[in-house]
Amino acid sequence: MRILLIGGEGQIGWELKRTLAPLGTVHAPLRSDLDLESADSILRVVRETNAQLIVNAAAYTAVDRAETDVDTATRVNGDAVGILAEEAERGGAVLVHYSTDYVFGGNKAAPYTETDEPDPINVYGHTKLLGEKRIREMNPPHLIFRTSWVYGARGRNFLVTVRRLAGERPELRIVSDQTGSPTWCRMIAEATAQIVAKGIAAQGIDREWFKDRTGLYHMTAAGAASWHEFAKAILEQFGLPAKLTPIPSSAYPVAATRPANSRLDNSKLGTTFGVRLPDWRVGLALCADAGNVEVRPDK
Repeated sequence: MRILLIGGEGQIGWELKRTLAPLGTVHAPLRSDLDLESADSILRVVRETNAQLIVNAAAYTAVDRAETDVDTATRVNGDAVGILAEEAERGGAVLVHYSTDYVFGGNKAAPYTETDEPDPINVYGHTKLLGEKRIREMNPPHLIFRTSWVYGARGRNFLVTVRRLAGERPELRIVSDQTGSPTWCRMIAEATAQIVAKGIAAQGIDREWFKDRTGLYHMTAAGAASWHEFAKAILEQFGLPAKLTPIPSSAYPVAATRPANSRLDNSKLGTTFGVRLPDWRVGLALCADAGNVEVRPDK
């Protein structure tokens, strides 16, 4: 089976290159080879690869910068996704795509389900929701996985930042009034590979299997925490001595407003595929245990 993995240099994509490898031949073009702002570039790569499975782990993820860089965020998170969906339908491929908790406004008291009406409160959330809509409009066999608070031992993320700052400052002031489910990127990649494997037949991808399960699924770790609670767990897990001070969101001004509640209900994922991500604390412990992975910023 031929697999086209877009965004293989990112957090989830880096893990997907490894978890998808047993399922087929993975083609993972570099950013320099695939420009998601160019329709011609996308069409060229997709048609040259002629993949049976397209996995899009790429996105414009600079949440604050997106507030003033709306056009770029829209092209990458919305328009490019629409082209991938159209090409998947044209070429008889299956599309796997990742979205975000930021499609919600965060006002609900309980975890959000897949049937809740999106109401994004920042540009990033609006553009990711646009990508979801473009996929549904073209409607190839597809799986959209919304995830949340993704971290890992490499790249730019909350875990790496907290570990770095704990070595530079005696005190860390961390937001305590936003709640979500910290999710290790490797867990997302492993769960994705397990699900995809269920839809592989002797001749390759079983498109009908995916058609029967086409749709939107929430894929995050179980349990929930505030950013402050997550930071506290990171310091404890890695034995870091910095003092933690909880602060409200208002004390940490940023360009893009974040949802107060980013919790996602994952029950549909488990019911449909029998795949359930463990509690976020388990994921953090396993990430720390995989400490042989180099911790470095993306270039």
